[in-house]
Amino acid sequence: MPRPPKPKQKAPYPFVVEALMPLSPEVRRMFSGFAVYVGDHLLCMLRDRPTFPQDNGVWLVLSETISPKDPTLRREFPSIRTIELLGGQIGHWLVIPSDSSSFELEALHACDLLLRHDPRFGRVPKSRK
Repeated sequence: MPRPPKPKQKAPYPFVVEALMPLSPEVRRMFSGFAVYVGDHLLCMLRDRPTFPQDNGVWLVLSETISPKDPTLRREFPSIRTIELLGGQIGHWLVIPSDSSSFELEALHACDLLLRHDPRFGRVPKSRK
């Protein structure tokens, strides 16, 4: 007997997508989360999964022009850190962890910067170049 289809999952943290609506974002399944694109640019990923819960939150995609060690990132996003799940393989993604006491505030600040086209965030993935 065939299994019934799984219900379509919705992206977590809908307030992030809502805040980015002026950019007409497209949300797509990716890895263990939901990628947020504007045109060909990947801006962030939203993740809320039971595996590696320490990596749940908003994964920011840094542009080619900024180092993940840039001190301005730590000042603007006090909880931001590397993503353990990626094992150091992708250094230009950092997470605002959902278990941080300032998660929503930091995530909305990221949205404000993305709305202003901050050059530190977003990149065209190699598969789309």
